[in-house]
This record gives sequence, structure tokens and C-alpha cells, in this order.
Amino acid sequence: MRSVKWFSGFVLAAGVSFAALAAPAVTPGDVLVQYGEIVHAAYADTLDGAKRLQKAVDEFVVAPSEKGLTDARLAWLAGREWYGQTEAFRFYGGPIDGEGGPEGRINGWPMDEAYVDGVEGHPHSGIVNDRAVAIDAPTLAELNEKDGEENIATGWHAIEFLLWGQDRRSDGPGNRAYTEFLDGQAANADRRRAYLKVVTDLLVSDLSMLEAAWAPSAQNYRSRFVARPENLPRIVSALGILSRGELAGERIEVALDSQSQEDEHSCFSDNTHRDVVNNALGIRNVWRGEYLRADGTRLTGPSLRDLVAGRDKAVAARLDVQMDAAVSAAEAIPAPFDQAILVGSNGRKAVEATVAALKTQTGGLLEAAQALGIKRLTTTVPE
Repeated sequence: MRSVKWFSGFVLAAGVSFAALAAPAVTPGDVLVQYGEIVHAAYADTLDGAKRLQKAVDEFVVAPSEKGLTDARLAWLAGREWYGQTEAFRFYGGPIDGEGGPEGRINGWPMDEAYVDGVEGHPHSGIVNDRAVAIDAPTLAELNEKDGEENIATGWHAIEFLLWGQDRRSDGPGNRAYTEFLDGQAANADRRRAYLKVVTDLLVSDLSMLEAAWAPSAQNYRSRFVARPENLPRIVSALGILSRGELAGERIEVALDSQSQEDEHSCFSDNTHRDVVNNALGIRNVWRGEYLRADGTRLTGPSLRDLVAGRDKAVAARLDVQMDAAVSAAEAIPAPFDQAILVGSNGRKAVEATVAALKTQTGGLLEAAQALGIKRLTTTVPE
């Protein structure tokens, strides 16, 4: 994701009290408590996935092999399933993207891959091939987005590029050879191994911080956030921004307009179609106060849907249908995304339908906000 600063674009209608908005069975405080449960569970599952990736990377860099590279790629794909759902927790200055937050280190994009390693036509480019640059966590974190937002040095997409390499195929993802990590088989293979390990360890470290910030029974960000009913509009605002400005806009419409792989979110692995699904699913999770954990446990509890239904059942029911439609539309996007966005392709209509569904869903979120007494809600990505 392009790194952005947070913004909470909402105001509460004059004289409206949140305590007066909810049906007796559900209060804003109830919804906030359940939200905290969902946020922590999603970050915990993401962290667990990242640790599985870390284990696969550790095994691979010790003894590079075709199987080891495949295992690391599969672990990356599995971890992304959980991370994508956490992006509904952004855009209000929380631990992920508030002051000093790690979002840019974790998920910065689009990425100029030549900033990290050699690419077609420039085989000696990048940090990997500059032996004057130290490969350690502080250095790579400092270099991330230095002198340009596309100078991505860390996070999911730097790892993705190292595992898959450039995608030069129309029928599949990149296909970097494992031998590029073997001494004597490729220049600076030792640094490529070190780079992959360092950025994977840094990802685990950053996700560990987020999990701790939302852990239960602790004096942390979560305990403060859920104790303040006035934070409820921040949650609704975040859903609107992700739905319209970020997902429909930055991640899909930009790619539809340019028809360029460079504007695709997970372009090296051809995983963009799953990124879209999991973002849409994350929005619906928050709306419904539910989350299906990696171990199969389903969390359910007081939700925004319940709160809105207490004010206007028709609005709540309509938005609920719109949420399902957005997820279903996203699931219909065929892989690879870089081919589906092309004019004349069989998949372009599915991508366009997803944008339309997300826009409709955003309209429903605006109606829900009004039902809750939120007078103004932004849906644009802040600069």
C-alpha cells in the first residue's frame, strides 16, 4: 500500500449523544470491546503467519533449494491472507499508521524493485549489490521510502520480490531461481540471503508490536481505545476510507486506468486478487463484529450492524447485503490481476464490478454513519 498519513474525517451532529443512539441491547461501548477482540485476533493470526514465514526463510537461507524457496513462497501467501484483513484497522492514527507507526515498513507499495536488487537490464542495481551498504534492520528501516515513496526496502513486498523476482510472464508470477541465493551461482548471493532474513525478521518484529498494542488485559493502546465511546466514528471512518479511497481507488481504479503491472499491489507473486478479497472481508468483519480465526474459531459479538439496526433497520439490512456483494465481486476477479485489468480481457468486467460494488458499499456506510448521528464522513485517502 502506498504509505499515507491518517485522518479521521467525521463530526458528531450537534446535541447527539452516542449513549442515546444504540438500542438497549447494544451500546457503543459493547461494539468497541468486540472490535478490540477482533483486532487483536487478526493481528495475532497475522503474526503467527509471519513467524511461519520466518521459519521457512531461516531454513531456506541456511541451505537454499528449490523446495525451500517453494516453502517460503507458500508461507508468504498464507500470511498475506491474514494481513489483508487487518487493513480495516487503519486510517485513524492507531498503532499501525499513527505517528511513528510501522505501516510503511510493513506494507509500503508500489515498489521500485531496482532499489533492492538487480532487475532486467540493470543486473547490478540495488542495495543487495552495493556492498558499501550494511544489511541490518536499522539500515534497511532507514532506507525504506528514503528519497521517494517507491523506494521500498522492507515489508511484505520487499520479501515478495526477493522470493519471486520480477514478474515477466503473462500466465503466472515471477520465477526467481533458488540458485540466486547460492554462493558461486550468483553475484552477492550472501547479501541476498542476508537481506531476505533481515527484512523477514523486521516484519515479525513490527507485527509483534501491533499484536502487543491490542493484547487483552494490558495497559496498552487497546485498553485506552475501547474505553472511549467517541472512538466509534473512527472505526466507521476507517471502513469508508479503505472501501472507497484506498481499495476501490488507489488499488483498483488506478490499475484499471494504467493497465500497468507497476500499479498492481502484489505484482511479483500474482496475489493481488487475494489482497482485494481480504481487504473487502476485513471491512465486513468489522461491520458484523465477527472474525474467523486461523484455527477455525469464529469470534462474534456486538457489532456496528447491531448499533445501526437500532436506529434504522432498513439501512443496516441494506448495507449488510452490500457487504456480501462486495466480497462476492472481489472473489470473482480472476488471477492474474495484471491480465484481468487489460482492456478486452475476460476479467476486466469482474474488476470493474468490484469497484462498483465497493462504491455502493461506501454509500451504504455513509447512510449508516448518518443513522448513528455522524454528520460528515470522509472516504478519500489522505495525503
